[in-house]
Formats: sequence, structure tokens, C-alpha cells
Amino acid sequence: MPQPEHLPGSTGTAPGATNAGTAPADPATVEKLRATIGSLSTATLKQLDADLPWYRGLRADERSALGMVAQKGIASFVNWYQKPVSPAWVLSDVFGTAPTELTRSISLQKALQLIRVVVQVVEDQVPFLAPAADQGPLREAVLRYSREVAFAAADVYARAAETRGSWDTRLEALVVDAILRGESSDALRSRIAAVGWTSQARITVMVGSAPQEPDAGFLNELRRVTGRLAEDVLVGIQGDRLILVLGGVRDPAKAYPRITELFGSGAVVFGPEAESLVEASTSAQAAFAGLTAARAWPGAPRPVSSEDLWPERVISGDDTARRALVRNIYRPLLAASNGLEQTLSAYLSLGHSLEATSRALFVHANTVRYRLRRVCDVTGWDPLVAREAFVLQTALVVGRLSVSPPIVPAGGGSSSATARAMRSAGMDGAGEAVPAPADDL
Repeated sequence: MPQPEHLPGSTGTAPGATNAGTAPADPATVEKLRATIGSLSTATLKQLDADLPWYRGLRADERSALGMVAQKGIASFVNWYQKPVSPAWVLSDVFGTAPTELTRSISLQKALQLIRVVVQVVEDQVPFLAPAADQGPLREAVLRYSREVAFAAADVYARAAETRGSWDTRLEALVVDAILRGESSDALRSRIAAVGWTSQARITVMVGSAPQEPDAGFLNELRRVTGRLAEDVLVGIQGDRLILVLGGVRDPAKAYPRITELFGSGAVVFGPEAESLVEASTSAQAAFAGLTAARAWPGAPRPVSSEDLWPERVISGDDTARRALVRNIYRPLLAASNGLEQTLSAYLSLGHSLEATSRALFVHANTVRYRLRRVCDVTGWDPLVAREAFVLQTALVVGRLSVSPPIVPAGGGSSSATARAMRSAGMDGAGEAVPAPADDL
């Protein structure tokens, strides 16, 4: 059985060896080819300008770089035609140092269009370059050569894309790390622009455990899913933790549970929304604090908001959560007056009993119900729901601890003196604490 012909680039052709079954090139044709390299290059540049509108729209330096590639391609063809060898020459002889300029200037599709024009110009000149007997082998050599150049161009673009992907991944990791550290600088803004981030609102950070041994397939799936649910996403994997910075989430109620499915086992916590990516460090810090405290709430939903974990975060020593409880719950309750703080305190301390609370406060049970609804309106937390009542009770505790204690004179003193001391210490006539100034919190 005859052996298949070894084409350029096949594994059967050793570097430096001619192709089996290929007749030696006619020396006269080779010399004629060498003599016409200049004219072929000029004809090629004119044809590129005539056939490719995008080539005419390039800058002068970009046209010069592509023209150099075309000229090198023609010169290298002459060498290859004289002695066909392994195609390893293509990257160095044809493209040389041009890959960077080539991939920046034009797409792979346009690069192949350029190669097609070059090949067409050379092929059109075949009748003038070789006698009739040698025209067939010369045309075949042109086609084989164009195939190798096309493969080499594809390889150039693939390597460039791989390099860009690696650089983008490193840059993305730097941005995520800067956000976690709370960095706010011109360098961070420059990096944010470099990764293509566009969202300017509804930015949140979601953290949880990463799947075991995440690979490129996992990251691609993660980006595919989040790309449908949010405008922008940054991905960071630090040890066993997966960090997502999400921007412009379209429907958080549906998006967050779907994204959570891509995390590993355990709690997944998302922080409050930030106005910009530079300010997202607050969301990240809250999310990580919530992740640390989440194990104290075994029944927590998945995912869970960092704000739903305020009590656990306070107990674990998170001062940010303490201030948030005072600012968002305790102070609004005191400012609302109408006995909301007293009613809530009595309701929580009396086992969540409406009747017992009404008797203790000497008011009707419907009044208690109304005040508890007002508590929900003012704070956003419903005392009739057990979990939310726990949050409210924690807010009362930390709020009272944030107020300076009353100063009582030695020996007890008179009742009027005691009243004056209580007022000076921040207590009202009913013995209720008045919140301290904001600076004390």
C-alpha cells in the first residue's frame, strides 16, 4: 500500500527535511520568484488597499505593520518553495515581532482576509513566474503555504487571547483584593476601568465557601450564570472562600438563590448594597463578618443578608453591627415616642404575650397591637416574628448599653436632688434613658 504524502506541518516530516513526494523546485523559477519579491509586495499592498475597506481605515503605523507581515510572507514563501521544511518557521519568519501589533490592529477574521489577498496576488502571477510545466506545482505550493500561514495566524491569536486571559484574571484578583482591603485610590479606579466594570449602583459582595478544586470550567459556568443575572461581576477565590462582587443585579430575590447554587457547602452571606465599586469595601466587610458569625444561626437561610445576622455579629464582637443596631433600630424607636420602646420592651420581656403586656402597661390589647405594628413600620423588623423579635431585643440591649449610666449622689440625697442628677445624666422624668449623642456611639 502506498504511504500517504507528508504535508508541511505533519508529524511525519522532520524539521529541515523536504516533503516526500514533492518534486524539487525549478532553480529558474526560484530565481524569478526572488527577483519579483519587491513587485509582488507592492502589488499586494495595492490590492489590500483596493479590496479591504477596513485596511484603508487603519492608521499609517498599523498599515505599515500589516504590510511588513505581507512582505515577509512573500519572501518566506520563496524560501519555503525552494526547500519545504517543518512549519516552525512561520511564526518567526512571517510574523516575527508582529503578533502584538497584529492582534491589536485587526481581528483573526481580518487577518485571514489579508492572507487570502496575499495568496491571490501570488497565484495571479503564477503564469508570469513559471513555465507551463511548472505552473501546477507552483500553484499547489502556494495553496500549501497559505494553509500553513493561516494555521500560524490562528496560533498567534490563540496565544494572544490566552495571555490576555491570564492578565485579566490577575488584574481582576487585584481589584477584588483592593476592595476587601478598603483601598480607595486612583490606581484602583484605573484597574476598575481596565477590567471593564460599568455598573454604578446596586453593588454588593457575596461570600461563601468555594467548591473543592474549582477549575476553568467552574469559572466559565460561574461567569455565564452571573452574566445573565447581573450587569457586572468580579470573581475572587482566596483559599477555600469564593468572593463575588456583583453590580446591577436585576432581580436580587431570584438572582441570589441561583448564584448561591454555585458556591460550596455552608453559609453564603451577601452584604448591603453600595453606590460604587470603590465603596464596596463596606459591603465586603459586612459580608465577611456575617460569614464568621453565621454558624451561630444554624437555621439561617441560604443566602442570608449580613444585616439579618446583626445579633450574631454583635455577640462575636463586630462593632459595626452594634452601631447599625443603634442607628437603625434603637434611636428610631426612641424618636418615635408614643411608648414604642416601652411597649416593645414589655412585650419581649413578658414572653411575647399581648395580654400580659397590656396589663403591665395598663392599656388595651389593641393598643399593644397597634404599637407593635408601629414598631415594624419604624424599624422594618416585625416583633411578632420570632427571629425579628430577637433582632429587636438585641437592639434594645446594645442601645441601652450605649447610653451613659445615671449619676447618683453619695448617700442617696433628696428626691429633687436625685431628679436633677438623673436629668444631668441623661434620664427623663419617667426613669427612661435618653440616647447619648452620636459621638458616644
